[in-house]
Amino acid sequence: MTHPQALKVVIADDETPARSRVRDLLEDCASSFPIELVGEAASGRELLALLGKASADVVLLDIRMPEMDGLEAAQHLLRLPEPPSIIFTTAYNDHALQAFELHAVDYLVKPIRLRRLHDALSRARAITPLRLDVLQRIAAEPRKHISVPERGKIMLIDVSDIRYLRAEAKYVTVRTAVREHLVEESLSRLEQEFSEQFVRIHRSCLVAKAHIMGFEKDSIEAGESRWLVLLNGIDERLPVSRRQQHIIKEFGRNLQ
Repeated sequence: MTHPQALKVVIADDETPARSRVRDLLEDCASSFPIELVGEAASGRELLALLGKASADVVLLDIRMPEMDGLEAAQHLLRLPEPPSIIFTTAYNDHALQAFELHAVDYLVKPIRLRRLHDALSRARAITPLRLDVLQRIAAEPRKHISVPERGKIMLIDVSDIRYLRAEAKYVTVRTAVREHLVEESLSRLEQEFSEQFVRIHRSCLVAKAHIMGFEKDSIEAGESRWLVLLNGIDERLPVSRRQQHIIKEFGRNLQ
């Protein structure tokens, strides 16, 4: 039942029995304070789509989910205009829980107990908002997607589809074969996170290693020339700085 002051909750878990148990526990908690179950999601993508249509105060978010885990989903949620409070759930007593305690990030260990859930929801509105840098430190793996806020929703870009990342003032241009997007992220932070997938060709540009097709020389003024990198799926040629010309030998060898 909807109530003007009801705590709006979303359950995100890839396991149907787990969602069912949390749903039952929420009904028990509702005897103490009003709760509105806004919806359920079986994946990070479903969660982002759901919250693009409806607002929530709290997300009970499973850490271990296929395709996009809870830690990555939370990073994307923080880009919503009004992100919900997040309470992580997990069946694993792993490294993340120590990090959660260190940074005062709220979590529930499965099987979730009624009293613990009740306490977590009771203080949900007062939970210190999650910080993106904290989530990035806790996450053991790089994101599989980069998120772009558009009209109050979150658009996901597969990292594997990105051709290059280029710094533009306080933004970074994310270029796929289809279009460009602007994200408010640090190029150096992206380089650190995606060092396995991208290589720096210039102080302001990273290119996807998997999409490098080759290199060519381009003549410029006064008889000088420069190297350009050719990327799969786009016509744009990007200059390689003198400092980074060692990549021509490294990658050129593998392209032959």
